[in-house]
Amino acid sequence: MIGSRGSQLALWQSEWAKASLLEANAGLTVEIEVIRTTGDANLASSFSEIGTKGVFTREVDEALLEKRTDFSVHSLKDLPTTFPEGLCLTAVSARADVRDALISREGDKLEQLKQGGRVGTSSLRRQALIRTERPDLEILPLRGNVDTRLRKLESEQLDAIVLAAAGLNRLGLDGNVSELLNPERFVPAAGQGVMALVSREDDDRTRNLLSSLENAESRTAITAERGALAELGGGCRIPFGAWARFEGPRLILDGVVAHPENGNPVRSRIEGTAENAEAMGKELAGNLLAAGGASILKEVLA
Repeated sequence: MIGSRGSQLALWQSEWAKASLLEANAGLTVEIEVIRTTGDANLASSFSEIGTKGVFTREVDEALLEKRTDFSVHSLKDLPTTFPEGLCLTAVSARADVRDALISREGDKLEQLKQGGRVGTSSLRRQALIRTERPDLEILPLRGNVDTRLRKLESEQLDAIVLAAAGLNRLGLDGNVSELLNPERFVPAAGQGVMALVSREDDDRTRNLLSSLENAESRTAITAERGALAELGGGCRIPFGAWARFEGPRLILDGVVAHPENGNPVRSRIEGTAENAEAMGKELAGNLLAAGGASILKEVLA
């Protein structure tokens, strides 16, 4: 039994896991149970009001721990860096498009948006990086599932919104994209584009089944990215991005911390090998903090 949120994207991800397991295990029965989370139930409040830790996963995790479900599938970028006792990150998928996508009403790119234009996003990271490039734009909160956010582009008279390209691609909505933002400048969220499969630590049967969905390259990348995120305090409440990828045998890790009100990004890039992924994450975090990220995070978290 798969525990899933009820959004279109969450259900797509669960259906992907179901189909993948059935393809690899003839005769297996897999069902999906839809679970309503705090984040889904409260779309009126901002993240700063309801918090972010587990807001989209708490009830799904509870169903797992109560053995009502066997595993769950999430967008990895939405997961805390620590799991409830008894649960673990059992497998991670191959990575889809890591980039942020700008969707504008007139098809404009970021640099073409009108002076003082209105852009919707609830991500502090995206807010900070947009302000770095276009300090004149007005950034407005944007909550809801992918389809809800696309509707709000029109209903709330926004000039543009920013979403993850991976989710749009999975739902066949990539035709709406006006611009894919350069990930070296708009460094994505840690784990963006990767799906996470979470199960109980003591459920050997499920963990063995899910092992067929594990992607080693994604695991290495997210180990570095989430290692840095954990060092910085974790969660969606900090304006931080990290992107790890292989260029030949070398693992390249980019990171950024920027102020959500005035930009002024602090950036770092380090190189290493797959075996050093976790240490690279810690090193990246240290570099960012020492270069000015500490004062930015102190102000944001105050």
